[in-house]
Amino acid sequence: MTTRLLLIGATVVATASLVGAQTAGQKPSPSPAAKPAAPAAPARPLSPTGSGSAQVDGHWTQGAQQQYTAGRGSFEGGKWIDISYGRPLKRGRDVFGSGDNFGKDLLVGADVWRAGANVTTQLTSDVPINIGGKTLAANTTYTVFIDLKPDNWTFILSTLVAQKKYDPAEKVQVFGAYNYARDKDVVRMQMTVERLPHVFEELSWQFLDMTATTGRLAVVWDNYLASVPFTVAG
Repeated sequence: MTTRLLLIGATVVATASLVGAQTAGQKPSPSPAAKPAAPAAPARPLSPTGSGSAQVDGHWTQGAQQQYTAGRGSFEGGKWIDISYGRPLKRGRDVFGSGDNFGKDLLVGADVWRAGANVTTQLTSDVPINIGGKTLAANTTYTVFIDLKPDNWTFILSTLVAQKKYDPAEKVQVFGAYNYARDKDVVRMQMTVERLPHVFEELSWQFLDMTATTGRLAVVWDNYLASVPFTVAG
């Protein structure tokens, strides 16, 4: 019995020695490579891009049964009016100011307000529309500005061409309201300005009181709403 235990112990010692020798002769296993850090999410713009749309010159056809639209029917023959712009957020600022300084902080060195942020605000229509006694051509892009005075806002449409990307060497095309030139105005019209009971965080252009041939184009921000009427001209 003693001999057997001695043999077993010798075997264990020999095996342990062999394993130890093999381990000593091996190169240490490399540690797993560190995973590269996940790329940072792209920064969101302070003023997201925005757009507003409405349809005119069409009519709603009432359906007998529920369809995949609200109202049991379909809209036929409509033509689009679109406005594109940048959407600044209020972020707790007094964006308009007051008194002699009203609106000046929004100009950022320009003569008039771009009525949005970053890019130039632009208006297009599939049909001619009349604003302020001026008929705007269909399928033509007009740039939009506002001349801000306390409770006296002037809506401006211009034939100035908007830059897609800011080029400081460009002296004719506009970016925002930089390079604005009054001699390119086609519409200058006083806006109806309203004070609202709520504060809107993000600037928005909206279509109000729409019919098949009329409506109002309005900008909403902070506790202001300013609008101009338009009619379908053809």
